[in-house]
Amino acid sequence: MANQRVLVTGIGVISPNGLGREEFWKNTKAGVSGVKKISRFDCSGQPVQIAGEVAGFDPLQYMDARELDGTGLATPFAIAAAGEALKDAQVDWKGMDLDALREVSVYVGSGGGNQEFTERQYSLYYSGQQKKCSVFVIPSSTLGTLASEISMSYGFRGLSHMFSNGCTSSTDAIGYAHRAVKHGEASMVVCGGVDAPIAPLTLRGFQLLRIMSTGSNENPAAASKPFHARRDGFVIAEGAWFFVMESEESARRRGVQSYGEVMGYGATCEAFHRVRLEEVGIEPARAMELALKEARVGVQDIDYLHYHGTATQLNDRVETTAVKLAFGEHARTLPGSSVKSMIGHPQGACGAASLATTLLAMRDGFAPPTINLDEQAPECDLDYVANVGRALEIKKATVNTIAFGSKNAALVVGR
Repeated sequence: MANQRVLVTGIGVISPNGLGREEFWKNTKAGVSGVKKISRFDCSGQPVQIAGEVAGFDPLQYMDARELDGTGLATPFAIAAAGEALKDAQVDWKGMDLDALREVSVYVGSGGGNQEFTERQYSLYYSGQQKKCSVFVIPSSTLGTLASEISMSYGFRGLSHMFSNGCTSSTDAIGYAHRAVKHGEASMVVCGGVDAPIAPLTLRGFQLLRIMSTGSNENPAAASKPFHARRDGFVIAEGAWFFVMESEESARRRGVQSYGEVMGYGATCEAFHRVRLEEVGIEPARAMELALKEARVGVQDIDYLHYHGTATQLNDRVETTAVKLAFGEHARTLPGSSVKSMIGHPQGACGAASLATTLLAMRDGFAPPTINLDEQAPECDLDYVANVGRALEIKKATVNTIAFGSKNAALVVGR
């Protein structure tokens, strides 16, 4: 059936500032940072020594040791977050017959997938230890494997698709999942984002672009400071945020509640530069406008905006401009925040992290803070809910993301 309402009935989270949906949200509401010194390899003497590392996660709860030898952290992160979302949505995948399993699709967004695993394998090879390389170096280095791993873990036989568009990856996965359900191509989709990019070569690559924070190695929690006058770049992070999205008819039939409705999705490309944003902000604004148009809501209807908010000089400035273009005078009174201030930047998974934050904010009537914002930049002059969260009734909200390659994507969600 076309034009179905698309509801989010389950949320699962593996995050640097909390394992599980409610731990993540408790710490996000309180402004608790998950950024810390990198523990997995020696960064001493390096310009970047911090990251949003996931702590306390046991991958052996989701995969056996032999399976883990042939993959990276992104795989168990994704399986765990998807599993929590399924349980939250009361989906009994073990009790489904073959026809029902064929009706569930999986859409995943990731910037680099298991790139830390790939780096390890390259290191073994080039150090002359070829015999220690994994036989699964190719499949585990292929991004599409992540969607397959979720499908195989839970037996789902619908579409199993991967989206990799840099920082908009998971926003695009969610947007396409929304349209699949809306237009009757699927009654249920497990969708979201995952990335595990904390690895030496990846850090070095971002350092060469001069877009990472290097000034807070001794105070990691203060490093990620979107919209700050002295912001000095993003903090790399990892994690997974997943959702069960289904038609209103499916949710009603199963007797489950929802966190909200995904109402619109918009995406554009500036066709400008492989890493640099165009200063004018026209295309990020148009992505938000397209999402609003599909949702059939006006700018005045939006109560909260989740910013991309990476804490790079250019990104925060351009995004502020884009919000002003998209929302006009309403931008001046529109509260918004960036969860990246607390978790760092989880690359292609960031849109999913933003959506989880927004839906939980909507559920509890509370706008979480953008922490580390004690001195707002003059060019970033909107309401970013600085430092302390606030009670806020949120009926409709926008989630914004911006990526390398001139890509932009936005979602509109409603209560």
